[in-house]
Amino acid sequence: MQPIMTIGDIHDFLDREFPQIHADGRMLVVTDIGPGRLTMRFAPNERHLRPGNTISGPSMVMLADVAAYAVILAHVGPVALAVTTSLNINFLRKPKLAPLSCECRILKLGKRLAVIDILLMQENAEGPAAQATATYSIPPR
Repeated sequence: MQPIMTIGDIHDFLDREFPQIHADGRMLVVTDIGPGRLTMRFAPNERHLRPGNTISGPSMVMLADVAAYAVILAHVGPVALAVTTSLNINFLRKPKLAPLSCECRILKLGKRLAVIDILLMQENAEGPAAQATATYSIPPR
């Protein structure tokens, strides 16, 4: 399955439809799109830390959810009303205050539902910081 939106298209759409994700500056950037996949980079700041100097769970869930939404958009087009129906996340390691990379892979893309596998990683880490699975409902066209 080939993407039909470019990185620039995704950024333009998110800027227009969800400007609130850039309230603290452009912290979420799509870095790569390919067949059935997308990578997004998150540059957290101190606001995203929890006690223990680790990136908070809610910040990682936000990254996983926005990146999953972006990979779906990249493959079905700009559908603002696609919504998360479930998101399950496994926190595996404590990420430090450094950029997180989020790799999304489409497991299923149907007419009404999409299922996405998500890995959150940091450079030079022993393994992923988190793994998630998201299901999205896609409205009829």
